[in-house]
Amino acid sequence: MHIWVDADACPVLVKDILFRAAARTQHPLTLVANQFLRTPASPRIRMIQVPGGFDEADRYIAEHAGAGDLVITADIPLAAAVVAKDAHALSPRGELYGRENIRELLDLRNFMDTLRATGVDTGGPSAFSAADARSFANRLDVLLRRNMKPSTGKA
Repeated sequence: MHIWVDADACPVLVKDILFRAAARTQHPLTLVANQFLRTPASPRIRMIQVPGGFDEADRYIAEHAGAGDLVITADIPLAAAVVAKDAHALSPRGELYGRENIRELLDLRNFMDTLRATGVDTGGPSAFSAADARSFANRLDVLLRRNMKPSTGKA
């Protein structure tokens, strides 16, 4: 299992949890972002900087993630793309995206986009909290325990 992170908007707490998890489990971890991000010195952790532009990191991850990989993202279209490839997708708040819920989440996201386009103030997500970080860490732990064999392939 390779862990991919849509890192541009990923909370620092989540990145720290992922750095510790990658060190503990020896799963490769790749952060993909439009800007340079510091990562711990580790042969298992790397950062890929993609060109600036809308959804460039998402495109890179969707192209490179494979079956059985884990993608950390709050982006529903990216989650849908990787779930279609039999990868796991997990939000930074600990919500697991899967075949059973991704269509409904994508439809809701598109509906909210339509509302915003017509001028309706839909608000935004609540601030990321310690409870969100705990939920993420717990769900990540379950996924990693289920897939304890580290990947030997390179991305």
